[in-house]
Amino acid sequence: METKKQTVKKEIKKSRGVNAGIVIIACAILAHLFFYLVLGSGSNFEDGNTDNHPLNLLGTMFKGGFVVPIILTLLLTVIVLSVERFFASNKSKGKGNLIKFVADVKAELAKGNIEAAQSLCDKQQGAVAAIVDAGLHKYREVESLDIPKELKVQAIKDEIEEATAIQLPSLQQNLPIIATISTLGTLIGLFGTVLGMIKSFQALAGAGGVDSMALSVGISEALVNTASGIATGALAIISYSYYSGKVDNMTYAIEEVSFALAQTYAETHK
Repeated sequence: METKKQTVKKEIKKSRGVNAGIVIIACAILAHLFFYLVLGSGSNFEDGNTDNHPLNLLGTMFKGGFVVPIILTLLLTVIVLSVERFFASNKSKGKGNLIKFVADVKAELAKGNIEAAQSLCDKQQGAVAAIVDAGLHKYREVESLDIPKELKVQAIKDEIEEATAIQLPSLQQNLPIIATISTLGTLIGLFGTVLGMIKSFQALAGAGGVDSMALSVGISEALVNTASGIATGALAIISYSYYSGKVDNMTYAIEEVSFALAQTYAETHK
């Protein structure tokens, strides 16, 4: 029992993803470097002066103001965490096809071949296989216990639920951050848009006539922040929906095998 719990904990340690705080700090540094060194390069502006009109899209983005590096930070964070979740979810799923793994385990359980089912778990690996393997070990353990069958079936279910509760945080890690950015990115973009529009109206209301330079800067700030904020929010929503779906699929697979395991024991034991 204790050995199995240690095995599950060891599997969690191996599948744990990167720390989101470190990712955000690193992305913030990269975003600011990109903003000032690339977007703010003199080659992007007339006469090499950032106060003049931009010559290309990079210069126009620089005119978006201080909100741009914030949005870039969020965008880079979504990209990095999405890539991290890709590798983490594949590792949690295991080496083979998850649907086929579940079907094969259920087939072996129907035959009463527990050892073959455990061999499938060893071959599949990953978090899902570790949870199923915990249930199989409990299956064999309760056979030697002198307790009512109902309690044995419940013990198997409890073991799988415990293993799932231990593994689930590693499957869902960093997804709340991506979900938060899906809203925050759009709001930050809207904030930058409002600031740009304020500058534009100030240029239109100038006492000495319309300040074309200030008006251009205000419009650039509004449009750049709107576009980048929407793009960041959309990417975050897509990423969150995709990886949440993968976590749900793994959870359904665990529940399916759990039900099959408990049902098999109930049908094959008196």
